[in-house]
Amino acid sequence: MKKKINIAIDGPAGAGKSTVARQVADNLTFLYIDTGAMYRALTYKAIEKGIDLEDGPLLKKLLDETVIDLQVGEKEQHVLIDNRDVTTDIRSYDVTNNVSFVARQSEVRKEMVKRQKLLANKGGVVMDGRDIGTYVLPESELKVFLSASVEERAMRRYKELLENGIEADFERIKKEIALRDKRDSEREVAPLVKAKDATEIDTTSMTISEVVNSILQLAKERA
Repeated sequence: MKKKINIAIDGPAGAGKSTVARQVADNLTFLYIDTGAMYRALTYKAIEKGIDLEDGPLLKKLLDETVIDLQVGEKEQHVLIDNRDVTTDIRSYDVTNNVSFVARQSEVRKEMVKRQKLLANKGGVVMDGRDIGTYVLPESELKVFLSASVEERAMRRYKELLENGIEADFERIKKEIALRDKRDSEREVAPLVKAKDATEIDTTSMTISEVVNSILQLAKERA
């Protein structure tokens, strides 16, 4: 690839953003930045400290005192809070169902975006989230919006939980995903919305490899 472009991948919960973004970054030898993991990390620490998840100023104070580090691992990205590995902890049921409350606090969002922009300054970044192409990196050379039906996204989450030995209720997961979509799209600061110049890819009936290859082809064209 001639130029180290920035790639923004957005979409709702369960659309496959993290898996796809990581593989795209690996293929291009770019830096992968999982912004969702950053919000999850703060949510995890706030729950641990017993902080009100809708108290923006208090959450911002906690964030100011927190070092969130994303490190490349052999099989996955490791997430560290103050040098403590919380990669598995931030995927818990409690964090998953409460991260939307933390992410919609304007004070938190502004600080997170500032950190994310710094990481992408030099280019050669694949960043995924819900507002990357519209708010965090609106100048990205390639913007992709991944979508999939609620049914399909719920099934992916259901299978993922079962594979990890966690009991799951498919109908409950489906309702929770629909609720997260509503929260994310209706929040006041940087809501979930497709950027005007983003390429939408419906992943409902596609394999991970097919989605990755589609994005790699788009990246080749942009570079």
